[in-house]
Amino acid sequence: MSDVQAKSKTHGDLIRVRRPGHGMPGELFGRQDVFETDVDIFFHKHWILVGVTSDVPEPGDVSTVDIGKASIIIVRDDDENIRTYRNVCRHRGARLKEAGKSTVGMLVCPYHQWTYDLDGSLRHAAHMGKDFDPTCRSLIPVKTKVVGTHVFVCLDENAPEDVSKLEETMVPRFAPYDLPNTKIAFEQEIIENGNWKLVMENNRECYHCAATHPELTASFLPEDFGICADSLSEESLREFEEYTARNAACQASWERDGFVGGAVEWLGENAVTQFRTQRLVIAGNGESQTMDTKVASIKLLGNLQRRDLGDTHLWTHNSWTHVMSDHAVIAYIIPLAPDKTLVRTKWLVHADAVEGVDYNVSDLTAVWTATNMQDKHLVEITHEGTQDPAYQPGIFSQFTETYVEQFSRWYAARLNAHGV
Repeated sequence: MSDVQAKSKTHGDLIRVRRPGHGMPGELFGRQDVFETDVDIFFHKHWILVGVTSDVPEPGDVSTVDIGKASIIIVRDDDENIRTYRNVCRHRGARLKEAGKSTVGMLVCPYHQWTYDLDGSLRHAAHMGKDFDPTCRSLIPVKTKVVGTHVFVCLDENAPEDVSKLEETMVPRFAPYDLPNTKIAFEQEIIENGNWKLVMENNRECYHCAATHPELTASFLPEDFGICADSLSEESLREFEEYTARNAACQASWERDGFVGGAVEWLGENAVTQFRTQRLVIAGNGESQTMDTKVASIKLLGNLQRRDLGDTHLWTHNSWTHVMSDHAVIAYIIPLAPDKTLVRTKWLVHADAVEGVDYNVSDLTAVWTATNMQDKHLVEITHEGTQDPAYQPGIFSQFTETYVEQFSRWYAARLNAHGV
């Protein structure tokens, strides 16, 4: 296909010509018009993860997140509720806060000093006259769901209702960890020079893990996400049988102690708020995603006494989460350009855990800081390749890339639902 032919195809045309079981056309990763439509549909009209409750631990704490042309303010109010608002002054539209975190008594517009309470109400607007009614000038609220510690928002008035499935599934799974009673031990921001869909595709498969993620595979078992038995040696087959037996034994043990672990998938073309969860077995000592597979923090989450609770993972279309007995790793993405994606990762520990006593940051973060940088490289070389004139979408492994194929189908279905 020539450059002229490619540019003449619409966003919808490009996804509809994708062959089942194959990657997406390169134009879907590189074109500006495709990127802008993606942001509008997948980040402004769907539920997305934008932070955690410990981003704003105290009343007056603010976290501002930019998403395309939109910007939101996450704030903890005086009653300790999480509230979110559009970052737009109701006077002449100035941004109230720059991206990042801060602490305020009230939200004051830097332009004309219109002043808003933490509940969003307009408290002060000078020189507006006696007929001015401040009650209809409150900050614009954003639809918000707090699930565990996860702060999900939808910028559209017609927010997808099936977020209730995610909420109903994850609230009891997160409950034993008491995630609202955590603090951020470490944060990392990476800008990956690749399209957001490639970031998520990379996260949806572990075909690449054994060769590229030595730190992760010390604790993470790629078998959980597919394996082709045809290519295994007799020794590898025995190891897989051992893995299967261990997995079954762990799941039974967790169930006996009341820890839910079975896989729940809301991923198909009929799903809007896409998610997957499962309690995964951890290799080695079986305690945590650390280099020695033991807990990194001796102060466990919640009131837990048991260390070997596996990894409660959660996928959404812009995030991934791993919750162990001692800490949680929560990451989400924000697209910045066709070839740039911001990846934010937060490591959470018990709110009372003391650095240097209960945990060391280096032990806590070693696995995922390394994995994130390795994934950054993989995404970047893949994005570069998809923009090469020689690129032709390749075939997926039916054993290890089934979730990548599923993501492609879901992406196409959501575009179609919005008339693209």
